[in-house]
Amino acid sequence: MGIQSMILVSILGVLFLAVGSNGACSQGSCLVHDICAKDSDCEDGLKCLSCSSVGDMNYRCTRFNVTDPVSKVGGLPFNRYSWLTTHNSYAIVGERSYTGTARFTFYNQDDSVTSQLNNGVRGLMLDMYDFENDIWLCHSFGGTCLNITAFMPAINTLKEITAFLAANPSEIITIFIEDYVKSSKGLTKVFTTAGLMKYWFPVSRMPQNGGDWPTVDDMVAKNQRLIVFTSQSSKEASEGIAYQWKYVVENQYGDAGLPNGSCTNRAESKNLTSTSQSLFLENFFPTNPSVPVACTVNSDRLSNILSVCYENAGKRWANFLAVDYYKKSYGGGAFQAVDKLNGQLTCGCSDVTECQANGTFGVCKTSSNNKSNTEGSSTSVTSGQSGTDASAASYVESFIPLTVLLFLLHLMHLAYTL
Repeated sequence: MGIQSMILVSILGVLFLAVGSNGACSQGSCLVHDICAKDSDCEDGLKCLSCSSVGDMNYRCTRFNVTDPVSKVGGLPFNRYSWLTTHNSYAIVGERSYTGTARFTFYNQDDSVTSQLNNGVRGLMLDMYDFENDIWLCHSFGGTCLNITAFMPAINTLKEITAFLAANPSEIITIFIEDYVKSSKGLTKVFTTAGLMKYWFPVSRMPQNGGDWPTVDDMVAKNQRLIVFTSQSSKEASEGIAYQWKYVVENQYGDAGLPNGSCTNRAESKNLTSTSQSLFLENFFPTNPSVPVACTVNSDRLSNILSVCYENAGKRWANFLAVDYYKKSYGGGAFQAVDKLNGQLTCGCSDVTECQANGTFGVCKTSSNNKSNTEGSSTSVTSGQSGTDASAASYVESFIPLTVLLFLLHLMHLAYTL
C-alpha cells in the first residue's frame, strides 16, 4: 500500500470515529443535554434544539415545558407552589409593529404569550402605558411610551389570557404589571373589556400578614384564577388591584442581580427575609437581553442561584422564577429549575417528579434524593452535571469535532503534496 493510500485510509478511519462519537444516542435514547440530530433522538418530553450560544452550536435534547406541580401534589395553598414567569412576556422577537414605525428596543422572549402559557408559564410580566388613547404594552424609558418602543395594545395580550383561562378551567395565572398608566380607571377598563374580571382574585382574600393563601383547589372552585399585581400602591384602593410589594418580596433584577452569591431585595421590596409577605418573586435575567446570554444564564447559573436566594430569603424557596428567553438553555433550563423549586416546596424533594402521592414530606421516590427543604442543596439543570462541569463538557464536545477537522485537513494536505 502506497503512502497516499495509507493516508486516505487514515482519513476514512478518523471520519468513522468522529461520526461514531457524535452518534452515541439516537431513536429516543438521548437524555437532557445530549447532542442530537432530530426530535425523535430524544426521550419523551424533550426536543432537539440549538441554543446558539457562543462556543456551543450543537443541537441538544432540551426541556420545553414544566411539570404540572398540582398533578403531583394537589390541594396545597397557592404559596406552596412555584410558577415559571416570563420577564417582559410581550416583548417578542418578530412581533409586528402596530404603530407603522420600525421598533427600536429590547426583546425578551421568542414566542407568543399563548405559546408561553401552553408550555407551562404561569407568571407574566407586563409593562403598561397610556398610549394612543389606549393602554399599550411598551418597553420604554422615563414613563413615556414611544412609537419605536411600543409593542401592542394591551387588550391583544389580555384576550390571549382570557382564551387560555376559558380553555383550561383548572389553571391559575399571575400578572405583574409595571404600571405607568395614569388615565382614570385605565387598568380596570382594559381588563373588563378583555373579559378577565370574571376570573379576578380579590384583594380581600389575599393574606395581609404573610399567612397562607387559599388552596389552589379553592381558587379553582371559586373561579378566582387570575391574580394581578401593580407597581402603583394607590391602585389597591382606587381600582382593587393589589400593590405588589405588600404581598411579594422580590430580589434585584438585571445585571445587579446576577453576581454569583448575590441575592438581595430590589429597592421597592421589603427585605427578602420579611415574613409579612408570603410570596417570593425571584428574578434572574441580565439588563440587556440576548439569546446567547440567556443560553448561559438559564443553564450554568440558574440552578445555583436558587439555593443562594433560598439562604438569603431566610430559607424560603421562590414562588415565581422570572427569566428572559425562557426556552433557551443547554438542557433542563428554567423548566427543570422550576421543577426543583416545586419539589422543595410541595414535598421536600429535590425535584417535583420525586414527590410521592399522599406521601410524607421529605420522603421521596428515589432514596438518594430524600432531603428536606432546609438543606438548600442545588440540583443541576444539565442532566446531573454542575454548571462548571456542564460548561466544560460543552466546550470539549464542541472542541473535539474542530480538532478532528483540522487533523483531516492536515492529512489531506500531506496526501496532496506527496
